Amino acid sequence: MELQAEEGRLIAAAGPGRVLVATAVPVERDAVAAGLPAARAGGEAPLDVITVGVGPASAAAATTAALTAAALRDRPYDLVVSAGIGGGFQPDAPVGSLVVADEVVAADLGAETEDGFLPVTELGFGTVRHRPPGELVRRVAEATGARAGAVLTVSTVTGTAARAAALRERHPTALAEAMEGFGVAEAAAAQGVPVLEIRAVSNPVGPRDRDAWRIPDALAALTEAFGKLAPVLEGWNRHDR
Repeated sequence: MELQAEEGRLIAAAGPGRVLVATAVPVERDAVAAGLPAARAGGEAPLDVITVGVGPASAAAATTAALTAAALRDRPYDLVVSAGIGGGFQPDAPVGSLVVADEVVAADLGAETEDGFLPVTELGFGTVRHRPPGELVRRVAEATGARAGAVLTVSTVTGTAARAAALRERHPTALAEAMEGFGVAEAAAAQGVPVLEIRAVSNPVGPRDRDAWRIPDALAALTEAFGKLAPVLEGWNRHDR
């Protein structure tokens, strides 16, 4: 595969639209890039894969910087994809499976009260969810075999069965949790760019059991997914909602 390195980015040809893929760390970036087709000679629409750091704040800042820089060069992006590995809610998202978000949800943005957790929206502020284009979600699920459901963004990774149960009770359609999706989505929404989130499941959401983690398997699933995903991104028009 031919890739160009530019300011920390790995660039390959994508298609008629420009796509930015935001990953948290280099190993995820490399897994995504490994699945992309070889760059076409004379290609004018690169798919850029960048690292944005861990957590929603870092992800939002880095994604905003990338989107702004592209717009200032008069080469704006048409889609932003948050991609990487994450935890899966059992039994619906087993280790090694793929999840595509039909909702990107900030699961711990709010306030704890005596009556339980209140999302920030119930306090009269902001938003806690972004919805990727439904037609794109459907196409991605069909092409990759991913299950569609909510992907939760958390600032603290779940480490107990009690918290996993509480999150699933508040978000019954949740299939996975990760740490960057909502930050990426906020940055994209601020510039009017659609967002997508794809996660390969590396571990169950719940008690931290490192022996149950399958990070290499999840990274391999991510690579395979992007090998199948490239034609979907090439053929998608941002007006296909």
